[in-house]
Amino acid sequence: MAFGSFDRNKNSSQPMAEINMVPLIDVVLVLLVIFIVTAPLLTHAVKLDLPKATSQADIQKPEKIEFSIDGNGALFWNGEALSREDAQAKFIEAGQKRPQPEVYLRADQGVAYRFVAETLADASKAGLSKVAFVSEPAK
Repeated sequence: MAFGSFDRNKNSSQPMAEINMVPLIDVVLVLLVIFIVTAPLLTHAVKLDLPKATSQADIQKPEKIEFSIDGNGALFWNGEALSREDAQAKFIEAGQKRPQPEVYLRADQGVAYRFVAETLADASKAGLSKVAFVSEPAK
């Protein structure tokens, strides 16, 4: 918006009341040219042969191992009695499976903590990280 006029006949102390449209038209034309140039680039696509996939997840349930220790310190693998060395070998074998099995540890309340700690150490050395303690609910 201009405040002066080049017309000598008019009073020069009054501001010009007309909007200058030339800069607005220039900006609109520049934007039009930019959109004309960029529009074909937006619709350009690369032809690809994409692989087909299903949307269902392949969920494998881990094996459940019930490991029990009775009041005398005897060890049981899914109800089968075994020695500590056999248990260590079975833990190593189970630690190499994928997905990793879940170990449910059932220990008699009268068993010495040493047996439980040895079992946890053997499972940890074999790489088993999913160990759960099983107990009876209070009545």
